Amino acid sequence: MRISGIRNIILLALLCTPVHAQHAVDSLLKECGKFEKWRVVEIEESPLLGGDTKYIYKLSEGDTLKGNTVFGQREDDLLAPCNIMANIIGIVKSSNSVFPERRGDGYCARMEVVLERVKVIGMINISALAQGTILTGSFIEPIRNTQDPYSKFNCGIPYTSRPKALKYDYKSQGGKEIIRATGLTPKKHIGGKDYPYIGVVLQKRYEDEKGNVHALRVGTGFKIFYEDAPEWVNGETIEILYGDITSHEGYTDFMGLKNGDSAYYCLNSKGRSVPILEEGWADADDTPTHAIVWISSSCGKAFYGGLGNKFWIDNVEFVF
Repeated sequence: MRISGIRNIILLALLCTPVHAQHAVDSLLKECGKFEKWRVVEIEESPLLGGDTKYIYKLSEGDTLKGNTVFGQREDDLLAPCNIMANIIGIVKSSNSVFPERRGDGYCARMEVVLERVKVIGMINISALAQGTILTGSFIEPIRNTQDPYSKFNCGIPYTSRPKALKYDYKSQGGKEIIRATGLTPKKHIGGKDYPYIGVVLQKRYEDEKGNVHALRVGTGFKIFYEDAPEWVNGETIEILYGDITSHEGYTDFMGLKNGDSAYYCLNSKGRSVPILEEGWADADDTPTHAIVWISSSCGKAFYGGLGNKFWIDNVEFVF
């Protein structure tokens, strides 16, 4: 075979491999989005809290994990529920706001807004609102405090496709009154109503020499579920818009760049949790490096939400 022919074969292989790899990510995300695989983590809460055995649910597979062991997320676990173990000044507590629920012959995921209480006479007495949330990425465990809540999230997965929309099945029960419970201040009724939502953010990221993570927003899709849906709505889609969408007729501030108190966080190459600095809008034909899919029973900021909101989700996948 001529050298030029070999060179062409090598070039073709280099071009095709990333496409195949990305197709595998889309297929794996579709499989995870069926919510058929759940792993149970058994937590023995501290004797000061009663020493009860509690169970939290992870979107993974394997035998029940016992002994207050921190869950080790697998590479194939692209979706993570915000069910976590906390260890605050040596007091072990579980938090579970995402649950497996039967749907036909399989399962779906049910997310709720719940109030977690930690009370030890003479030591600690806090209440924190937990928003049932599933995201692409992971949560950093054990949780040591309630400060900088988004720094406990590792948002996004490597992703280089340009999907047209996110597709899913859902049920919704929202519109509950917003309360605030941060764990640092007493619970307070804020007023107004809170609703479930789904967000899709495609980013083009890079890390500088200091470990800061910068990003341009490539693609955006958001929906807030203002209307209750007591029966399953199947095959719903959220369109993903590319480039600068601030002039789009459906644009709201909720869809804007996330920075400051609303910034997404991730682990940098040094393993440190840092905010993702969204510094602008990418060109409409740009290619992302990461995808964040955020599905929640609340559209409020951390520790704010409609206590009692519920949101069911199934069959999540990107469509092209």
